[in-house]
Amino acid sequence: MAKMVIHTPLAPDAVGPYSQAVSANGLVFCSGQVALDPDGGELVGGSVADETRQALKNLVAVLDRAGSSPTNVVKVTAYLTDMGDFAEFNDAYAEFFSSEPPARATVGVAALPKGARVEVECIALG
Repeated sequence: MAKMVIHTPLAPDAVGPYSQAVSANGLVFCSGQVALDPDGGELVGGSVADETRQALKNLVAVLDRAGSSPTNVVKVTAYLTDMGDFAEFNDAYAEFFSSEPPARATVGVAALPKGARVEVECIALG
């Protein structure tokens, strides 16, 4: 079973010793994405919905580089620093996964890298 590291300049570089994604055995394991601008590496400000959209755009860029897409996502894990933001997050998330959405867990956490309020990771078919 071969594994392949996935990297695209259309998503932010990893901020630690990990890959944007790894493809193995027909699956794509995407690391968590926050709302970093891929060009400048700065956190996209604004609402939780804005952060969610940017994090998901970053995730879609990684999936695309891996030869996958949002329609192939089977599991998402989302992290929110404030579960009070769940409804706003959910509305923006639905823009990306409106038809046959994947399984998902949403977890409340104390903090996220770079001061982000939202982080999203996924597993997709390759």
